Amino acid sequence: MSFTLATWNINSVRLREPIVLKLLQEDAPDVLCLQECKSPVDKIPREGFEALGYTHMVARGDKGYNGVAILSKIPMVESSAQDFADLGHARHIAGQLENGVTVHNFYVPAGGDVPDRDKNVKFGQKLDYLTDMRDWFHGDKPQKSILVGDLNIAPREDDVWSHKQLLKVVSHTPIEVEHLAETQDAGGWVDVTRADIPEGQLYSWWSYRAKDWDAADKGRRLDHVWATPDISNAAHSSRILRDARGWEKPSDHAPVFATFDL
Repeated sequence: MSFTLATWNINSVRLREPIVLKLLQEDAPDVLCLQECKSPVDKIPREGFEALGYTHMVARGDKGYNGVAILSKIPMVESSAQDFADLGHARHIAGQLENGVTVHNFYVPAGGDVPDRDKNVKFGQKLDYLTDMRDWFHGDKPQKSILVGDLNIAPREDDVWSHKQLLKVVSHTPIEVEHLAETQDAGGWVDVTRADIPEGQLYSWWSYRAKDWDAADKGRRLDHVWATPDISNAAHSSRILRDARGWEKPSDHAPVFATFDL
C-alpha cells in the first residue's frame, strides 16, 4: 500500500478552508494533518473535505487557538490524544490507519519571544512539553508510526536562513534543539524530510512581517515528518510546497509532504 501524507499549520481551518480545498484538489494527499485549526471540532468545515473523499477525521479543538486534525481518505480510528505538560491545550491527536500505521499529529507550543523560562512562562511550557513527549516515547516505544506537525523548532543550521543570527531566537536556540533531539532519540524517530533531502537550506515557514517573504527568504523549517525505523526506509518523495505560502490569504507555513510504500 502506497500513501502520501502532508502536514500543514493552517492558522485557522475555517478562515483558510479555500486553500485547504485547493491543496486537497490539486495535490490530493491521502492523509492531511492540520495544526493551529483554531476551531472546536464540531465547527471544522467537514462537508467540503468529505466531498473530495476525505471521509475520515480525528481531531481535537480549542475555540480560537491551537487545535489539531487529521483528514484521511484511508479508514482511520482515533488511537490517542495526549495533554503533554498538562496545559489543557488541543495540541496532539493520533489516528491509526487501516494498514496499522499510527499517525501522530503535534502542535508544539511556540514558546513566546524570550528564550528564558524564568522570564517567560511560555518558553518553560515549550520545554516541559518536549520533555513530556520524550518521556512518553521512552515509556511506550512507538512502532510502525509516523510523527508530523508544527514542532516549532528548526534544529539544523541549514533549517534557518541564518544560524548565527537566530541562535538566541526562539525556535533555534541550543536548548530547544537539544530538547527536540532528546525527544527524537527517545522514539528512535527518523527525520524523513532530511533523509530524503539531506543537504541545503530548507524552510517551511516565512513570517507575515516580511513585506516580500519570497524575495527576503528568511525562512525556518518548523514543520516535520518523522517515522519509526521499522518503516522509515519506506518513505520517499519528500517535498515542501513553497508555492502555498503565496496563495491567497495564506498560512505563514507551507505544507510538507512524504510518500510511504508499505
